[in-house]
Amino acid sequence: MQNRRKIGIVICLCSLLVISCAHKSGHSKDKERPGTTMAKNSGRNSSRVSANISVNNKRSDVKLDGTQIFDRYGSAVFMVFTTDGTNTYQGSGFFINNEGLAVSNYHVFKGTGIGLEQIKLVDGDSFYKVIEVLAKSEEEDFILFRVDCDNTNFIPIAKDKPRVGEKVYAIGSPRGLENTFSSGEISQWRADNLMQISVLIDHGSSGGALINEYGEVVGITSGSFADGSQANLNYAWSIDAVKPYIR
Repeated sequence: MQNRRKIGIVICLCSLLVISCAHKSGHSKDKERPGTTMAKNSGRNSSRVSANISVNNKRSDVKLDGTQIFDRYGSAVFMVFTTDGTNTYQGSGFFINNEGLAVSNYHVFKGTGIGLEQIKLVDGDSFYKVIEVLAKSEEEDFILFRVDCDNTNFIPIAKDKPRVGEKVYAIGSPRGLENTFSSGEISQWRADNLMQISVLIDHGSSGGALINEYGEVVGITSGSFADGSQANLNYAWSIDAVKPYIR
């Protein structure tokens, strides 16, 4: 009976994720992208990236309010525009060091032409390119890459995962509304690196930063378990999915 119950939970979770795949927040249109340009090599890279990364091993006891977090990290989040040669799509991303190292969702780039993307920093008119992709995982929906800019504002990476009930904040660009700020809580952990959140996100928020009260990035905002639901059933991938690939 216990084994049957465990199997039932796994099947239920898998069903939710299948539903959510058609409702990722990075799409500018409610249809799947044609093409699998990046999916041809969608496995995880095994190498680690040597970079100047700030991980808060000693967290401050001082909590920040929403205004302080946005003022401090709003410019560390950017808009991503990608194309498959026919359609254009919009998502979000954020920097994790001051040398252009950035994170977003894999699905924001999936099926699009490498080198055709445009990175727009907040309040700027210039567009930047991705220099190289350093690691990616379709399974945990992240991509780690370098942008051709430096002296970037960035968000330090949290050492620990947030607990259920903890306050979190999201910065992204839903529906192209640049650097929209929203807040909520961690609703539940649904897998090792998959968290359910009550933070409001929408199409275009994909790849944005989920930040805790101490000003540390804890996750990558990704989509909804049930698009159109009034229950605010959104999810984000833990930043822990990226940690094995950086040092």
